[in-house]
Amino acid sequence: MTKRSQAVITTAEERPRDGWNDPVHGAISWHTLLSSDITPTDSMSAGIAELVPGGELKPHRHDPSEIYFIFEGTGIVRIDGQETTVKAGTTVFIPGNAEHGIRNESSANLKFFYVFPKGSFADVVYRFPEN
Repeated sequence: MTKRSQAVITTAEERPRDGWNDPVHGAISWHTLLSSDITPTDSMSAGIAELVPGGELKPHRHDPSEIYFIFEGTGIVRIDGQETTVKAGTTVFIPGNAEHGIRNESSANLKFFYVFPKGSFADVVYRFPEN
């Protein structure tokens, strides 16, 4: 018998903070809000990411497409070599396998909601260029 997804209502404060702070990945933190390994959901995973001033998620690729919704601050998104300034209220669609990254060059925090069409965040394999 297959388990069926259930409605979930949650907040970032209820979820542990995770992140990277190294030369390969950059400096970014996030709270995974929806993922089949932590919630009774099976078709999408989502969370909230934060970049402090000077923070960056280095350019990378992954198979599934992704959506960012910027809800606080400003930053620079780079997709396949093209840079665009984003600010609160901006939505970004990133095609699967497109090289992309985001950085915060402002003096305030940058926060965005991200969504993958995968049941588990662990199913999203990040591929960073070899240095």
